[in-house]
Amino acid sequence: MIGLGTYAFFWQHSDRVAEPLTLRGAFEATRAMDVDLFQICDFAPLESMTDAELTDAAATARDLGLTIELGTKGIEPAHLARFLQIAEAFDARLVRSMLHGPTSRPTLDEAETWLREALPAYEAAGITLALETYEQVATADLVALVASFGSAHLGICLDPGNVVARLERPRDCVELAADHVVGIHAKDFAFARQDGWVGFTYSGAAMGTGLHDYPHLLETVRPRERGVNEIVEHWLPWQGDPETTIRTERDWTRTTVEYLRSMS
Repeated sequence: MIGLGTYAFFWQHSDRVAEPLTLRGAFEATRAMDVDLFQICDFAPLESMTDAELTDAAATARDLGLTIELGTKGIEPAHLARFLQIAEAFDARLVRSMLHGPTSRPTLDEAETWLREALPAYEAAGITLALETYEQVATADLVALVASFGSAHLGICLDPGNVVARLERPRDCVELAADHVVGIHAKDFAFARQDGWVGFTYSGAAMGTGLHDYPHLLETVRPRERGVNEIVEHWLPWQGDPETTIRTERDWTRTTVEYLRSMS
C-alpha cells in the first residue's frame, strides 16, 4: 500500500511557514490525494498529546478512512512501551524506530537487551516494530540484530538513501535487508556540485529523477507481493521562501505518488 508520512509535509508542519499544517490538515491532504495510509513519523507533538487528544486524532483518522502507522526514534524499553500505547490508540499495526534516539546510543549488545525486554509486548499486541536503515549503524549489523530474534513482529524499515553517509551503496543496503523489510520510506536522492566545484551536496530529488534505483528495490524486496507499505517522504531543501518551498513540497508528493502508482 502507498502512504504518505509526516516527512512529506516537513516544511508545511514547520515554524518557517505562517500557518503550520496541523496533523488533521495532513490527514485531510492525504485523503484528498486518494491515499488511505499515513505514517505519523518523528512528529514531536504526538508525544505530548493527552489521552483525550490521541483519541480525538485517532477518531479523525478513522473518519477519513485512514490507516495509521507511527514512527519514533530510540528503543529504550519505556519509550517503546509508550509508543505501543499510542499505537493501540490509533489501531496502528506498525511502529518505526531507530536504534539511536535523542538521548541514547546503545551498543549492539545493549540494543539486543532492550529489544528483548520490549518486543514481547509488541508481539502480544500484534504490532510490528520496524528498525530503520541509517548511517549510524551498518546495515549488515542491523540485519544481523533483527535476524537474531526470528520474530515476525521485528523487521526493517528500508530507507537506502540514509546509508550513503557511511559510504554504503543504496543498492547493497536493499539487497542485504530485503528478507527482513516490513516497511519502506520512498524518496529519491542525488548529489549536486557546490558552486565553484568545491564539493557536493547530497540531498533530495523529485522521485524518478535521482539516483535511487526504485525498480531494483521493487524487484528485490517485492513489497507489493508481501504486503509491505511504501511511505512517501522527501529530503527537500528550503527553496528560498515559504511559498516556493510549500509548492515544491506538494509537487514532489504528487510526483512520488504518481511514480509509485505507475510501477504497479
